[in-house]
Amino acid sequence: MGSVGDKLDIESDEEISFSSSHATNKIESLHFDSAHMASPRSFYSSRVLRKMHQISYFRSVYFVILKAKINVLLPFGPLAILLHYLTKKHEWVFFFSLVGITPLAERLGYATEQLAFYTGPTVGGLLNATFGNATEMIISLYALNNGMMRVVKQSLLGSILSNMLLVLGCAFFCGGIVHQQKVQVFSKATALVNSGLLLMAVMGLLFPAVLHFTHTEVHFGKSELALSRFSSCIMLVAYASYLFFQLKSQPNLYSSIDEGRENNAENSDEEEAPEITQWEAIGWLAILTVWISVLSGYLVDAIEGASDSMNMPVSFISVILLPIVGNAAEHASAIMFAMKDKLDITLGVAIGSSTQISMFVIPFCVVVGWFMGKPMDLNFQLFETATLFITVLVVAFMLQEGTSNYFKGLMLILCYLIVAASFFVHVDPSKEGE
Repeated sequence: MGSVGDKLDIESDEEISFSSSHATNKIESLHFDSAHMASPRSFYSSRVLRKMHQISYFRSVYFVILKAKINVLLPFGPLAILLHYLTKKHEWVFFFSLVGITPLAERLGYATEQLAFYTGPTVGGLLNATFGNATEMIISLYALNNGMMRVVKQSLLGSILSNMLLVLGCAFFCGGIVHQQKVQVFSKATALVNSGLLLMAVMGLLFPAVLHFTHTEVHFGKSELALSRFSSCIMLVAYASYLFFQLKSQPNLYSSIDEGRENNAENSDEEEAPEITQWEAIGWLAILTVWISVLSGYLVDAIEGASDSMNMPVSFISVILLPIVGNAAEHASAIMFAMKDKLDITLGVAIGSSTQISMFVIPFCVVVGWFMGKPMDLNFQLFETATLFITVLVVAFMLQEGTSNYFKGLMLILCYLIVAASFFVHVDPSKEGE
């Protein structure tokens, strides 16, 4: 009897300890069940886990694919590929590819924002800018591989202009309309650092162009390319130093206003929560990037044929149309954050994206072209370089006060319309067959 009683006591103690651990930590109970696969409860729990994974998967598909109304444009991508093989109408392939990439770029921005919930605001802003520029980088690498250096230069230039004038202008305008009764403010320090980097990028692009058009090179054609490659390496070092400064050395410089605003936001809506898990966000980023890269190949192949068919300059297509699609993610998120009175994040998306393209993507393309044996340089021609220089000056003056309103946004939008009209009547002087 004593042994039986002791056995019962031991069993009851095990049950009590198991129930308490189950109450405090569900994960340990799941591990306990998985270690005793012979019991019926273990089969039940494994089935529940499988169903939970399925529910999480379908929930992720719902939020990324089904919930967004812009995804009604997704079928245009496969349709563009179909038209590429069935017809020779480049204008339709180009148009459908352009429309098909738009929702993918927007969803890429959504997945990046979801990932930012797990990485923090500073790294999240960097991720947003990086994956927001993934479309432009993929298109540029395809065009570079095809020897279309002018398309690479003009599409990247157009992306900078679009971010600084159209995206930031729309964000300031919408934020100013929503918050007419107050002055919207943002960090002057962030704006000044980004303006300085953009001016450095203009310097890197200006000298090769001036050398070329003044015929003051030591070795005509070769010195310009050598200077471009040297300057690109310097710009990459400068951008890496900027990232270290932003993330490690002076992180408080970039988060002070946001943190103060978050502390004073108790009367606002409850904090946003992520809709998908961290690994689901990473998985969707990989899927969307691959699909964008596939469509980008067909888009680049159709650019010249579309230009001839629609009687539209390649420069206008490259500088205006391609960046509007590539910047869909930045455009949507920048406006959304400005309407929520989070202008520091808006600047991180719009100006941060322009800084990343000018200081990282453009030099990166030059270095990649160097390894590929393509003569990619920083000579963007005088018209394009002058346009970028004036744009950087205009935006730097707009940002120097650290305040925003709808009139500033309207001015930036009108400046972008002038730039778009200029490129529509601009004839590319270099038909170099690059």
